[in-house]
Amino acid sequence: MRKKDVICLLITALVIFYCPGSLSAQSDEGYAPTESGVFLNSGYTYDPSDGAIFSQISLFRLYDYDRIWKHKAPDNLRFKVEGSVGSAFLDDNDVKFIANAGVLALLYLDRFETDRIKPYLEAGIGVIYTDYRVTGQDYRFNFNPQAGIGIEFKRKGSQNRFVSLRMHHISNGGFGSLNRGQNSIVFAFGQYF
Repeated sequence: MRKKDVICLLITALVIFYCPGSLSAQSDEGYAPTESGVFLNSGYTYDPSDGAIFSQISLFRLYDYDRIWKHKAPDNLRFKVEGSVGSAFLDDNDVKFIANAGVLALLYLDRFETDRIKPYLEAGIGVIYTDYRVTGQDYRFNFNPQAGIGIEFKRKGSQNRFVSLRMHHISNGGFGSLNRGQNSIVFAFGQYF
């Protein structure tokens, strides 16, 4: 494993488990419980059309939104911090390293919740490192806005499992003269622990 791969892994782990670090000392009274989970995701870059297929493993922490942002928010709103590492499989049979970290707002759709499922919407932004660049892309480090929909499957006596579908964008946000973005659709499945 190369030095930059190790650095990306360490940064991802720090973001997930120690940000914000002071939360563990705060009282849980009045807040939804903080949860952690893991998921596998796989995506296809449809724009540009000669894009990549990628797979990642991701870890996340899910906080009550009010706990992070000190203002009144809906009871069904959460704040997610996540990090992912994996590989992109390019059309030329080359395999490249990718890593990203981000934050998302997650809104449970209480109106559609049943005793078996709990649907949600999520959207946010992060940063991503790709060990490759598409033609017309200036940087390997870019912004990574995402938005999606998911369903948690309630399990009695066990932690919930979930699936989600996201739209995933990579762009330098206009910081570089060349800003050929990438757009992907991402499927994920995982479990809380």
